[in-house]
Order: sequence, then C-alpha cells, then structure tokens
Amino acid sequence: MKVADLMSRDVQVVSADQTVAEAARLMLKADTGVLPVGSLERIEGMVTDRDIAVRAVAQDRGPETPVREVMSTDVLVAREDQDVDDVAILMSDHQVRRLPVLNGEQRLVGVISVADLARSDDTSTAEAALTGVVRPGGTHDQTMND
Repeated sequence: MKVADLMSRDVQVVSADQTVAEAARLMLKADTGVLPVGSLERIEGMVTDRDIAVRAVAQDRGPETPVREVMSTDVLVAREDQDVDDVAILMSDHQVRRLPVLNGEQRLVGVISVADLARSDDTSTAEAALTGVVRPGGTHDQTMND
C-alpha cells in the first residue's frame, strides 16, 4: 500500500512569520496538533502543539512569538508513492507521529500519521511505527541526522 492511499489530504499550512497564537487557532480549527510551516510549494519546518507549549509558553514567550522561533526545521518527509511499511519504519526510527507528504514535484500534498497507518489492512504497519514512537527516552525531533 502506498502513502497516497492513507494520507490526509486536507492540509493546513502556517507561515513562519505568523504568531504562535495564530498557529494555535489554526490547529484548533483543523482539529490537529501539527502544522507544516511554509507553503504548499516549500516546507520550511513543522510546528506542533507541544512546540508551542514547551518552546514558547514554558519559556515565557508571548502569543505574538513568530512560529519560526519554535518550529522544528530539517523536517523528515514521506513521498506519496512511498510504501507505507517504509514510512512506518522511518516514523519509528525517528520517533515521530506525523510526516508531511510530498509529490514528485516536491509539493506538499498531505500528511500521514500513525493513526492513518492504523487504518491500513495490515496492522503490523501501525505496530512498526508505534513501537519506536512510544519508545521512552531519547530526543524527539523531525531532523534528518543520517
């Protein structure tokens, strides 16, 4: 099964110049805990509700803090034509729950999550991703360190 078969296609994007308050409102409206940062043509990073809580609020940064100051950069991505088993391993290895999905033209076309993988007919795919994601300890980031 390919990523395109399971990914969420309704992707909201926030710009790096928008505030964390605006990002939080977008997350609330979309009922999501993560937003790609940038545009559909170019991803600059990812921001999560946890980034807002830990990198902004916990450090006494106000709601007007730009997203660029709390987002993760060097984001891991999935390709829409990639096999979901490969993506599950990538998510597990890097302890991430969601990945932006790019098409052949490097354009953002969706997001795939562990929950999406769980909808697969093959439950071992979701199990593979969850095994690493819920592994205690270590750092949790979206950066490529290979």
